[in-house]
Amino acid sequence: MEKIKFLKPVIDLKGTGTQIKSLRKENGFSVRDIQDVFGFEFPQAIYSWEQGKNVPTIDNLLVLARLFNTSIDELIITRIVELE
Repeated sequence: MEKIKFLKPVIDLKGTGTQIKSLRKENGFSVRDIQDVFGFEFPQAIYSWEQGKNVPTIDNLLVLARLFNTSIDELIITRIVELE
């Protein structure tokens, strides 16, 4: 039986973090500004996103996209992995 190959898109955590940081800076926001928008007590979540350790929730991606005047597709960097 022949194995079926499937190309699966996955989120590139590092690339997405770099993209978030770049768009934040391009739009003139500090980490503190973003922290205030979300009402976070501490900035660790934002640093974690920018370092590619975590990705924002879908709700938070919607907010970031609006702040940066872009789409979620522009925020999230993907790569393709091949599955058999």
